[in-house]
Amino acid sequence: MKISVRNLEPTKVRLTVTVDPEEFDPYLDQARKDIAGQITVPGFRKGHVPGRIVEQRLGFSAVAGEAVNKGVPELYSKALEAKKIRPMADPELDVKEVPQSADDDTKLRFVATVERRPDIELPELDGLTIDVEKAEVTDEDVDRRLETLRQRFATLVGVDRPAAKGDFVSIDLDATIDGESVDSQEGVSYQLGSGTMLDGLDEALDGLSAGEETTFEGTLEAGEHEGQKAQIKVKVNSVKTEELPDLDDDFAQEASEFDTLDELKADVRKAAERDAEGRQATQARDAFIARFEEGQDIPLPKGVRDSMIEEQLKNAAADPKKATDEQRKQAEETVDKQLLDQMVLDALAEKLEVTVSQAEVTNFLASVAQQYGMDPSKFITAVVRNGQLGPAVQEVGRSKALLAGMRKASFTSDGKPLDLGEFLGEAAEDEESESVEAASAAAEVADELTSKDDGKPAEDAVEK
Repeated sequence: MKISVRNLEPTKVRLTVTVDPEEFDPYLDQARKDIAGQITVPGFRKGHVPGRIVEQRLGFSAVAGEAVNKGVPELYSKALEAKKIRPMADPELDVKEVPQSADDDTKLRFVATVERRPDIELPELDGLTIDVEKAEVTDEDVDRRLETLRQRFATLVGVDRPAAKGDFVSIDLDATIDGESVDSQEGVSYQLGSGTMLDGLDEALDGLSAGEETTFEGTLEAGEHEGQKAQIKVKVNSVKTEELPDLDDDFAQEASEFDTLDELKADVRKAAERDAEGRQATQARDAFIARFEEGQDIPLPKGVRDSMIEEQLKNAAADPKKATDEQRKQAEETVDKQLLDQMVLDALAEKLEVTVSQAEVTNFLASVAQQYGMDPSKFITAVVRNGQLGPAVQEVGRSKALLAGMRKASFTSDGKPLDLGEFLGEAAEDEESESVEAASAAAEVADELTSKDDGKPAEDAVEK
């Protein structure tokens, strides 16, 4: 097989693959066998029709077409491996030449255009030291947590005064456009100053007492008239303020299993320290990945990037085409960081020769299913049948590479060694020997799970 590679962009290549007859012949033979099992020819048992008879009945072009459909994807994968090209998306395949008969010397030739992962230089992990901020908990941190706990046990008490920031009000709203009411709501509960409803509402409510009303101009944020300006009349039905319990032993007994406030404070401090250590571990992770990216101008595959940005915008706006400049900027920044991290971790996984076990893929998908309240068996089946297993395998590989890499590096905080063992875990000493490099092994798991269930995938349960 002859392979020529042409760089179109920093992250896009075109491969021209020419296949020798002896490499294509096995695919032709298999195509004849496959077709023989699908047709009925008088005088021959099904599946035992000789290849020459298959060609006589259907023509060589049918055999060659079947062989091309089966062979080109496999030959493309071999070409990628031979040239050490790591694809980031599905290729554009274009078959240029195919032999027209069994005696034709024409060689199969096809062109594949694909976005690829750029070459990334990774530093050596041995001796790599990364310093992160110290995990500190102050008295103010503890006080903030206690205040949040107090608010959970707060009661609302009616007051006979104008509404102010922090108060809870019951309001009626009526929006009109050109004098016609387009939306109205009654008895809506709202905390003044929260900014969770219409722009301008906080200013309109400030200083109003129960029974009073006012009108202001605002932009409707939902419904048939979303985005349109409207005159909004708001009436205050009641004003209530939040009354917090005293911080004493009685509160400790009501809000926790402790008898005294001092015991509650000590427990709150421990929880704050655990959270601080968790944030420190997250900072260590981010700093570890950033160390691999610093000083490098790593190009991003344009097509993959554009596709990911569009997906981000779908989550940010009902119509991605109407996304604001700020929404698009945020989506671009999010995708650039995400894509860069993914490529670095993929390169790290390759450097560390990370393998992903069948059990790890299954466990990963099962955990995702549980997070969304789905049946794990049906979820895994749907993932496989929807062709979404590859990204799952990649995610597991990235996670393993990150943990393995961080275990090899050293971390310090305030100049002292930092032990992240609680968060990194221990490397598996006896990993499952069977590994998956693609979807096949985990697909077998899904098929087995399907046979135990009703065999019907939850197609609408998976959406990446």
